[in-house]
Amino acid sequence: MKKPALLLIDMQNDFVLEDAPLPVAQGRVVIPKIRMSAFIGTELDLMLRNLGVTGVVVTGIQTPNCIRTTIYDAIAYNYSVVAVSDAIGAQSDAIHQANLRDMTNIGVSVMRARDVLAGLP
Repeated sequence: MKKPALLLIDMQNDFVLEDAPLPVAQGRVVIPKIRMSAFIGTELDLMLRNLGVTGVVVTGIQTPNCIRTTIYDAIAYNYSVVAVSDAIGAQSDAIHQANLRDMTNIGVSVMRARDVLAGLP
């Protein structure tokens, strides 16, 4: 089985790791997320490293909270990160856009879902 270099983290409830970023692929793993960051209190980093994953695509809700915290931790763990701008959201567009700007400034790729899909092999 080919090891993925990029996995989806979808943080709408618990989060889901998929064998491919989008659309949903086989090999689904659901990990209960107990803190704002998907990395805290979970084995996510260990799982990603064991799979050979070097980057993550993040979707879900509350850009300034769980999304931002998970993305900052992913950057701290040296993963490349894509935030799917139209597959995450916040209470207002102003909050959402301000957080996307902050994430862009630390090296996160902010892309629309159609552009993420277009870049898949």
